[in-house]
Amino acid sequence: MTLIEVFAVVAGLFILAALLLAFHDLVRRRSSRLNCVSNVKQINLAFRIWAGDNGNLYPMGVPSSIGGAMELIATGNVASCFRVASNELSTTKILVCPDDPNRTSAINFDSLNRSHISYFIGVDVTNDSNPNLILDGDDHLELNGIPVKSGLLNLPTNAALAWIPGRHDEPSRIPYLGIPTRHHFYGNLGFADGSVAEESTAALQTAFFDTAQATNRLAIP
Repeated sequence: MTLIEVFAVVAGLFILAALLLAFHDLVRRRSSRLNCVSNVKQINLAFRIWAGDNGNLYPMGVPSSIGGAMELIATGNVASCFRVASNELSTTKILVCPDDPNRTSAINFDSLNRSHISYFIGVDVTNDSNPNLILDGDDHLELNGIPVKSGLLNLPTNAALAWIPGRHDEPSRIPYLGIPTRHHFYGNLGFADGSVAEESTAALQTAFFDTAQATNRLAIP
């Protein structure tokens, strides 16, 4: 083989390796996103099962004095709501998104706090009577360009809410820089009727507008 032929073979191998790595990354991302969707579905199902034993109300609609989390969730205490439904949730692992680099699952529900949770809860979603209400979803959110803080978030219907990078980014990126372009950011929303949807930022804003609520209160972990 000539030197040029050797270089051509080596270059071909490098290109093949790059394609295989890109394919592996794409498969991993899709798998993680599917796992996150599954997490939100399981959380929604747990709330619906819990409601079946509690007057068809989610923990957010039942006072703490009779086993709910109404007063605590109103302060933005997400963990309290998940502790109440611990029997239905079964495991703390579903409270952490596989693509969330900042969270690890709690050992058990007694030790559960916001550092073990990747999902917000809709404070005023007390049952499934209005399927458009947003029950829960990924918490990688920003409002008017500023990441939301832990606690209670009062969100006007027409708020400039958006997903931020670092979790469910599409593989399409700005050439040479490896930075995800903003319109490729996605997240998952769970609705009062138990359904889950993967939404873009535009669809995220539409979903909150469609609740027809003047203010949507969210408990952010």
